[in-house]
Amino acid sequence: MLKKITTPSISIIIIAGIVSLIATSFVFAGDVATMGKDELKAQLGNDDLIILDVRTGRDWSSSEFKVQGAQRASTSDFNNWSASLPKDKTLVLYCA
Repeated sequence: MLKKITTPSISIIIIAGIVSLIATSFVFAGDVATMGKDELKAQLGNDDLIILDVRTGRDWSSSEFKVQGAQRASTSDFNNWSASLPKDKTLVLYCA
């Protein structure tokens, strides 16, 4: 015999599902590998490396220091460009 699921039960199931999706989609800073400048210098020119300069506005435009081969990536457009990046490459994002 099938038991009827009440509206509050359905709401709890939906909320639990949303919470679990959100919880598994976040990456915590401690889980992300870091790369020092010497390691980055050694990797420059590597086809498996994508460098993204995520500095904002004036920080980017007024800086005389830019990493060779870096692409400008606006943080306000993160959802657009992040979806198009290859998952099999090493991604380096920098802001300083």
